Amino acid sequence: MSRIAILGNTAGGKSTLARHLAKTRNLPHIEIDKIYWMPDWTTVPSDIYEQRHGAAIERPEWIIDGGGDLASVQMRVDRATELILIDFPLWVHFWRAAERQMAWANGTLQHPPGGGQQMPPTGRLFEIIWDVDREWMPILRNLCDTHEALGKCVVRLTSPDDLDAFIESG
Repeated sequence: MSRIAILGNTAGGKSTLARHLAKTRNLPHIEIDKIYWMPDWTTVPSDIYEQRHGAAIERPEWIIDGGGDLASVQMRVDRATELILIDFPLWVHFWRAAERQMAWANGTLQHPPGGGQQMPPTGRLFEIIWDVDREWMPILRNLCDTHEALGKCVVRLTSPDDLDAFIESG
């Protein structure tokens, strides 16, 4: 049974990678953005999110990408059989988020985060990227280090080129 958790900052390619792996490995894909965010980019009530997340990680197989809240990340990582950490420099996330916002505004974005119809506010999006880089990424790196030391498969992708090569490799 494969359970793959893809972690990292916003606009790093987590969902794109998850869609690819779900297809190539024939695993169900769960996008955290779909169960965490409401259409107006406010979060769902915590009890609803916890129920949805709990049901998702109890499945025998999955690929889950995204954040949610830190408590759920810990539960997801503990249950995963494989971890993929997308760990790009901060500027790359800002750049990719700006590109995504422009594509969304132009109507050319193929896969909006969480399947949303409404573009997230750019200022808030950039705040989230900053906060995740400063507060979450050290925790995510530590979780990956800890689980790798316990024998879990951990893949670290530190550049868009690494991500592209990983996707091309299967």
